[in-house]
Amino acid sequence: MKNELKNAPRWIILGSDLLISAISVSAAFLLRFDFRLSSVEVDLLLQVLPVILVVRLLSFLIFNSYAGLIRYTGSKDIQRIFTVIFTGSFFLFLLNSAAFYTGIKFNIPRTVIIIDFLVSLMLLVLFRMSIKISYEYITNGTKGRASIIIYGAGEFGTITKRALDRDAGTKYTVVAFVDDLKTRTGKTIEGISIIGEKDLDKFIENKDIHHIIIANQALSPIKKKEIVDFALTKNIRVLDVPPSNSWIKGELSFKQIKKIKIEDLLEREVIKLDKQKIQEVNRGKVILISGAAGSIGSEIVRQIALYEPKCVILLDQAESPLYQIETELYDKFKHLNVEIVMGDISNATRMKMLFAAYQPNIIYHAAAYKHVPMMENNPAEAVRVNIKGTRILADLAVEFKVEKFVMISTDKAVNPTNVMGASKRIAEIYCQSLNKSTSTNFITTRFGNVLGSNGSVIPIFKKQIDEGGPITVTHPEVTRYFMTIPEACQLVLEAGAYGKGGEIFIFDMGESVKIVDLAKKMIKLSRLELDKDIEIVFTGLRPGEKLYEELLNNEENTTKTHHEKIMIASVKEYDFAEVKEDINEVINLYDNNDNYALVAKMKRIVPEFLSKNSAFEKLDA
Repeated sequence: MKNELKNAPRWIILGSDLLISAISVSAAFLLRFDFRLSSVEVDLLLQVLPVILVVRLLSFLIFNSYAGLIRYTGSKDIQRIFTVIFTGSFFLFLLNSAAFYTGIKFNIPRTVIIIDFLVSLMLLVLFRMSIKISYEYITNGTKGRASIIIYGAGEFGTITKRALDRDAGTKYTVVAFVDDLKTRTGKTIEGISIIGEKDLDKFIENKDIHHIIIANQALSPIKKKEIVDFALTKNIRVLDVPPSNSWIKGELSFKQIKKIKIEDLLEREVIKLDKQKIQEVNRGKVILISGAAGSIGSEIVRQIALYEPKCVILLDQAESPLYQIETELYDKFKHLNVEIVMGDISNATRMKMLFAAYQPNIIYHAAAYKHVPMMENNPAEAVRVNIKGTRILADLAVEFKVEKFVMISTDKAVNPTNVMGASKRIAEIYCQSLNKSTSTNFITTRFGNVLGSNGSVIPIFKKQIDEGGPITVTHPEVTRYFMTIPEACQLVLEAGAYGKGGEIFIFDMGESVKIVDLAKKMIKLSRLELDKDIEIVFTGLRPGEKLYEELLNNEENTTKTHHEKIMIASVKEYDFAEVKEDINEVINLYDNNDNYALVAKMKRIVPEFLSKNSAFEKLDA
């Protein structure tokens, strides 16, 4: 028989329920009178049967118990049946009492009502469960179905199993639940055994397990990574149940259960934020976000929207991405007062017009050129945007008495080996030295690579895997720190809220990740075999690239803050007059079309800037 079966008309279900109700009443009379009905009891049965059936019919209609698809019967349907039968039986008790007090000759023995309640409930549930079991057997059977283990035997595990049961086309069968709670192991859920995590390895021996579905919403990122690593060693695919707030109409469907992504394995514990402090700083303020269409800037916009700002100004020169974030905000944050401004931060006239028009109170400066090899080949553009653009915004912040200026920097500014990192370090120096002579609080935040950002290695690897490879890695020993975009932006807001001015905040980036190991894991997650289905090719370090990223240079150390994941770097102090003169000189070199002279000046400003894998290495000699 085909998997697709027509749904039975509702009137047939309703008629079947009424027939079961009639059988139940008859059975109740037989049980009550020991299967010996005299003519009196038969007459009484014939008298009360129509009344009971009318009450049951009204109950079925009111609670709509006949409308669901019987083959997908679940616990909620059984609860509804209980409510329907109990309500009808309770009404029959009331009817008996009303007849007694009004003198009407009508009486249903109370024991008959109780027996009828129990028999009706049992028969209606059995009817539905038998249809469900028969349907599953006819459409799916068990032969040829893929075996699945569900990790998590709590509420989400049960919901996940039922989602699988509902989807006849999945051809999956749940063979076990896994849970690390001792109170659950050894028990069963709907006939499926719950095994302990320590027994999983032994359980899957000689079994062809196709998938493990993680259905534990409280699972820590570390634990999730352990499960995935175990599954990958056994060549088992891992799927993940999405958070319940993303379920369609509050119900999970099989199609919503997605395969584990590499980003899921790089996540860390949820950050605890002082939301009250962040709201105090941003509520009712005009907030300017430069680079608002980028991966970091757009996420800052989304998070700032939650803290009741007076107005959010989205500044960027990228037309299409700016339009996309504008559309998203209008859909998700209809209450938010948003101003969209297209403009280049290195255009001083345009920026002054913006400040004069909107009078921002707080600036989150995320606009920058960040692609290392690109800036190594175009150092003048790094100077124009990262240095000149930052100086223009910083000077205007002072002129228009902005309260806070939060600059988004990078770990590549530490002991820079490339033009991009050096340009961000010079921008840091300017903001920090300017802070000492103004009422505006200049705050800098530093962090490493963010997952899913523009230019991140993960989207590149995904594309290469989709195209059949090869995956290109620059060097077998290259490592990077990774942080999710929301996590990075949350820490930016936290640091910005607590910053007094002059600090460089660095974030706890966790453990560095070997890029080649990242590539290998992505290959396994894609159900491919390294060197058979796809290969990894080492291309050599790119211009300006270094093997290991750092969050502090050799002369810096840190002090703790109120937040365990945020530290303050103790950095060298600079004289603002000297810094201003140096930066003016490097900006003036922009028009000379002499990259070597420009980079040489950058190296004089930042002595620790030593080029690697770059044509500018000869300047270090």
